[in-house]
Amino acid sequence: MSEITRRRLLQGAAALTGTLALGGISACSRTGTAVTPTTDAVAAAEAARRVPGRSVVTARLTPRAVTLNLGGRVVQTWAYGDTVPGPLLRATAGDLLRVTVDNQLPAETSVHWHGIALRNDMDGVPGITQRPIRAGSRFEYAFTAPDPGTYFYHPHSGVQLDRGLYGVLIVDDPAEPGRYDEEWVVVLDDWLDGTGRTPDQVLSRLRGGQNESGQNSGGMGGMGGMGGMGGEMQSDLLGGAGDITYPHYLINGKTPDTPVTLSTKPGARVRIRIVNAGSDTAFRVALGDHQMTVTHSDGFPVTPVKTDAVMIGMGERYDVTVTLRDGVFPLVASAEGKDGQGLAVVRTGSGSTPPVDVHPAQLDRRVLLGTDLTVVEQVALADRSLDREHVVALGGSMARYRWTINGKTFPDADPLTVKQGERVRLNFQNRSMMFHPMHLHGHTFGLHDGGVRKDTVIVRPRQTVTVDLDADNPGQWAAHCHNIYHAEAGMMTTLSYEK
Repeated sequence: MSEITRRRLLQGAAALTGTLALGGISACSRTGTAVTPTTDAVAAAEAARRVPGRSVVTARLTPRAVTLNLGGRVVQTWAYGDTVPGPLLRATAGDLLRVTVDNQLPAETSVHWHGIALRNDMDGVPGITQRPIRAGSRFEYAFTAPDPGTYFYHPHSGVQLDRGLYGVLIVDDPAEPGRYDEEWVVVLDDWLDGTGRTPDQVLSRLRGGQNESGQNSGGMGGMGGMGGMGGEMQSDLLGGAGDITYPHYLINGKTPDTPVTLSTKPGARVRIRIVNAGSDTAFRVALGDHQMTVTHSDGFPVTPVKTDAVMIGMGERYDVTVTLRDGVFPLVASAEGKDGQGLAVVRTGSGSTPPVDVHPAQLDRRVLLGTDLTVVEQVALADRSLDREHVVALGGSMARYRWTINGKTFPDADPLTVKQGERVRLNFQNRSMMFHPMHLHGHTFGLHDGGVRKDTVIVRPRQTVTVDLDADNPGQWAAHCHNIYHAEAGMMTTLSYEK
């Protein structure tokens, strides 16, 4: 039996033995030492998030096969509508969201609400928190969105994220002073579906010891691999590129050949919400002839800091503000360690459209990562003693295309057990030669020693990132690399609450 088939079988078996019955299911851990909390525990956590008098926000998502015009290419893919990103969903902190998913795909799917500290049975992870949504069936996600910020939604089923199945969820802060004139949502993506390969074909080749073009990987130990570098370029900041050569990089669903245009007046102060929905690519983002002020990371405010560019790993989100000059300027998302970039055009006056290969000088100046930022006092974790600590060792290589947590692949990786109310420390120790954007569901963590609140953090090769969290949201929660190919090849476990 192949490992991927075995995995699905074990996930299905775990789902059928789950004990939580709040519109989904939840599985017991593989070791049997951690048990899903009771229905009452999850319901109590959800009730605590409710804000009296808040609205009920309803929406409908219809994943289906579509034909998309990316500007430079027309492709057959899967999406939530006729464009990518999918529909923008918007709520206010404390609102109840009710989102019906009508699955018109020829396959099972799910929707994960990335970054939201929601109720466990609405988290959208088949085999852990719910049964998959079968082809031709519907499922309603109902949850309170407790924290304001920039979030996004996507499947947690195979490598479906590497198609057109993603969209943005903004949770507004009712106390937000709104000191800006415009707000733009900018979504970054790496694209290959419908260009002669599908994500499933790419994963199959990688697991078979080949690169995504079907050639032998040559046994390279995870520094971008053969075909993962887009040439011989090495990443300056991350120590290695992703695993896959993409033919296109998109901003708001368009290639650089026909970029989207973001227009306003000179002198406008703009808030830009940037989301990396890519599956294998970190992006270095800069706006030509401007500096940006980073104000939020993964939804939470940070001590504002000016920078020329920001590095955004897969699954990360950054809010920045910028006061715009008069003219036409390139907003560039350069694929870190690879050839190629995404492009949007910022227009406040007259001028010609920048060329597709424009390279703003800001890309080579000060570049911020999430680990460079500091927390603001109002969202810092309270100072308290540590109750539990876990080592989360990240391993693997391109040669076998087996990516591990503490030496094991999901679903066999040992869960990270916690108890309700504990302060928990996770030491992400990257023992591989690849960077890994590590994402924790259902929680945010604080980077150790005054770092920012986040749910996704880049762990560079041979480095350690230490984070602390409060175990205040009972359930079983996926913890995984947000390189979707690494996650599917094993780099996932669960943060599992004990009774």
